This record gives sequence, C-alpha cells and structure tokens, in this order.
Amino acid sequence: MSAVTETPSLEPPRTAASLSRTALWLILGLVLLADALDMIDATVTNIAAPTIVNDIGGGESLIKWLGSAYALAMGVLLVVGGRLGDKYGQRRLFLIGMTGFTVASAVAGLSPDPAVLVVARSVQGAFGALMIPQGMAILTRTFPRDMLRKAFQLFGPLLGLASVGGPVLAGFVIDADFGGLSWRPVFLINLVLGVVGLFAATRLLPKDNGDHSTSVDGRGAGLLAVTMFGLMFGLIEGSTYGWSALSLGSLAVGAVFLALFAHRQRTAANPLIKPTLLKNKGFTSGLFVGLLYFAVTSGLTYVISLFMQQALHADPGDTALGMLPLTLGIIVAAFAGMALASKLGRTLVLIGMLLTMAGAGWLLALVLASGLSVSLWALAPAVFLTGLGMGACFGTIFDIALGDIDPDEAGSASGSLTAIQQLANGIGSATVTTVYFHFLGDGSAHAMTVSLIVVLAITAACLPALRLLPRRAAEGVGH
Repeated sequence: MSAVTETPSLEPPRTAASLSRTALWLILGLVLLADALDMIDATVTNIAAPTIVNDIGGGESLIKWLGSAYALAMGVLLVVGGRLGDKYGQRRLFLIGMTGFTVASAVAGLSPDPAVLVVARSVQGAFGALMIPQGMAILTRTFPRDMLRKAFQLFGPLLGLASVGGPVLAGFVIDADFGGLSWRPVFLINLVLGVVGLFAATRLLPKDNGDHSTSVDGRGAGLLAVTMFGLMFGLIEGSTYGWSALSLGSLAVGAVFLALFAHRQRTAANPLIKPTLLKNKGFTSGLFVGLLYFAVTSGLTYVISLFMQQALHADPGDTALGMLPLTLGIIVAAFAGMALASKLGRTLVLIGMLLTMAGAGWLLALVLASGLSVSLWALAPAVFLTGLGMGACFGTIFDIALGDIDPDEAGSASGSLTAIQQLANGIGSATVTTVYFHFLGDGSAHAMTVSLIVVLAITAACLPALRLLPRRAAEGVGH
C-alpha cells in the first residue's frame, strides 16, 4: 500500500477544479497501475526464484536477496521519496520514479549474472520508493472529498488482485517460456506497462512546483540504509557461507549505525520518524507488531513457494495455482475487514493473527503427517486459512496504530509505518528462508516443519502487544 505523506499547500481547490471527473478517475487508474507494478514485482520472485537460480546460478544467497534487495531499498527510501515529492513536486518525482523503475526492470530481465540482477532489484525498489508515495499525495491534492473516499476504497481489493497477479503471472510466463526466455519476461513485461504509465502520466498528472522549504533528512536516510544493509548482508552471508569475520563484522556495523540512526532521530530538526511518535504507546506497539507480523508472513509466503517447487516438485505454473488460495484468502478477508474494522477495531487484528496461526498450524500438521507425499490440493485449505488471517491484519494493523496519533503527525506516522512494512518484508523473506535452508540438510519436510514452528512462535509473540494498540482506528483513517 502506498505511503501517506504530508503534502504542501498547493491550492487544492484550483487544482481540483481544473480537472474533469473523467480525468480524475484516469489519474486514479494511473496511480493504481503504479501501485500494481510495485505489488507484482514484490511478489513475482516468490515463484520465479528457483527457476532464476537454475538458469544463472547464485544458489541460496540469490534466493534470499531477490526479495530482500527490492524491499530493503523500497523501505529505506520510502519516507524520503514522499518528502522529495513534497519538496520538488509529486508529478516530477512520479515521472522520475516510473522511468527509473522501468529501466531497472529491463536490466533485471536482461541480467547475465546474479550480481547484476540483485543490483537491478535494488534500483527497482529505490525508484519505486520515489514513485509510490506520490500517488496518494496526488490523489489527496486533486480529488474532492467525496471522490477521495471512493478512491481509497478501491485500493485494497485492486491491489489484492495485483498480489494475485504477481505469482500467477510468474508461474504461467515461466511455463510458457516465451521465445525461450524462461523467467526474463517476468521483469521485461514492465517495459510495456511502464511506457504506458509514463505516457499517461505526462498527459494526466497536474503540474505542481512543490514546496522548496520542505526539509529532507538525507543523513538519516543514509544511516538507515547502512544499518539495514549491514544487518541484511550479515544475516544472509553468514547463514549461507558461514559466520566469518565478514558476516559478523557486517552485523556489528549494522548495529553501530542503528544506534547512530536512533541518535539522529532524536536530534534532527526534521527526522524521518518524529520522536513524539515513539512516545505514543499505541504507535510503537503497532510498529512492533507490524514489524514482526509482516516479516514472518512475508517469509512464510516465500517458504511455502520453495517447499512446493523444491520439495513437492511442482512446476512454476502449478505452484502459482497452489499459492492462489493464499491470495484469495487475503482478498476475501480484506473485503470483510472493510465492513468489520469499524466495529471490531483491534479485535480484528487478534482474529487475523489467530487465523494465521491456525493456518500455519494446519500446514504443520499436514507436513508432519504426510511429509513429501502431501499434495497441493491437500495444502489448499490451510493455505487459504492462512491468507484469511493475513487479509484481516494487513490493512488493519497500521490503521489501528494510527488511532491515537495527532492529525498533524498522521502523514509522518503513516509513511513511517509503510516503510517499516517494506523493511519487514525484506527482513522476513531473508530470515525465514535462512531457517528453511539451514535445516534443509535434514530433509525438506524437516526444514518446513522448523520454519512453520518459527512462524507460529513469532506470531504468538505479537499477541500480548495487541492490548497496547488503540481500540479503534482514527476517524477517517483507512486505505
């Protein structure tokens, strides 16, 4: 979901009045296209990773980095991207972001080796972080209130469909083997979508000059980037190649820069995360719960796909169908959550986490009972139940976490939470796959068993913190 950013005063009535309702709906379609590109590229490697590794090598390390590199760059730069849009204009940053994202997608699709592919994925995430925050800011600045509410209601279901599209697209594109290109069209298709998006953006998006007085904490973003890269590199390299001086030193550098980043947030005039937010019990609880839950569910999704392909020997197309119940569950729960969130509040998060644990527990029981003889059909109900839990939590956790936030801090808080979600996705895919590969020597069934136990344990650790969340979302908050 897009970060909600603080927008400068750019005469909204005049801007909105200059656009017809048809043009406004076309702008919404463009923003949804940009978000769909992000959602698809964040999920395609869940299916494509084993095929990519079989083609260009890279082994376990590449599998871990494919998703993590994208999410890491996106998460680190997401809040900065929003501030840059405020400073230099959302239209300009949207065009720069989509151009860079499209070019990086082409490089990813043509990558000759793992190193180039990982760098391209990082660049994709970085330019995505420039593009994605602008969409919500443009809608907020140009849409009348009645249309804005309707527009926000479309995001969850349509992006849910995009999350279905990513893995399904990857599976069928790889099976089709267009022109003998195997996995490469998974990324190259962004050339078509990106060019269409750029053409539409240049014609549709209203011009704005931004507010050049807006402050961008580049130093804080740099400290956060070194922190996350150090921790991620140390974790991935250490778990893959052994805990050498390089991997341990990388973890130590990450820890030192984390302390420097925390100090910067306390002393900077315009920090990425306002210190007053961290004093808010509900917000910090949401930050903690969101970090753990999004990390563990991101890792679980990756591991389920690996288990289906590497242990059950499903081809990418069958794996995409095997993962389809997960996303269908997410969509069903997201629709239900739109109606239930105002009534249930934080109880909906509890229900979602319990459903997630029930689904993971069911998967664990199936693996323990049947081992590698379990079929994709047998896994489907448990996978669907897990998806229901995710769908109930995904939008709700952060909406509830914003329940006690002052209105003037809402933009910063929402942007920070969205960045944490992206970082959690990178951390989770790296951590849970690390557990899976560590125990793979004792058999795929054992590796899956341990991974599911870790998922259950971390999800259970979130439950006590739910009592500290606000009871309800703030009035008017919602994606």
